[in-house]
Amino acid sequence: MDLSGQILIAMPGMADPRFEKSVVLICAHSAEGAMGLIVNKPLEELSFSGLLEHLKIPLGPKGRDIRVHFGGPVERGRGFVLHSADWEREGEGTMRVPGGLEMTATINILEALASGRGPGKALLALG
Repeated sequence: MDLSGQILIAMPGMADPRFEKSVVLICAHSAEGAMGLIVNKPLEELSFSGLLEHLKIPLGPKGRDIRVHFGGPVERGRGFVLHSADWEREGEGTMRVPGGLEMTATINILEALASGRGPGKALLALG
């Protein structure tokens, strides 16, 4: 059974603190494995503009300051942007997620968001 596009909600009392009280969107699921993002844990200590500054990406006058979330414990140094399908992709690195969403894991989407050319709706998840 393919769970792509489905939401998993952690059971109350989950013993693993990394997933406690988590809502996970399953972005891909197959016989080889699964990939999901935690979508309900915003990071208070990191802003999008702070991340852009660290990456040396200028925030333009039309750029948005989207919220940065804890996306999961597996790839902590990697960012994933879960977004609406209205963005004209510039290159590879975008995966369609059932339900009308897409996920992009390349720096060009951060540059697009910073300049105001990005998708209408977006959530940045680290990890």
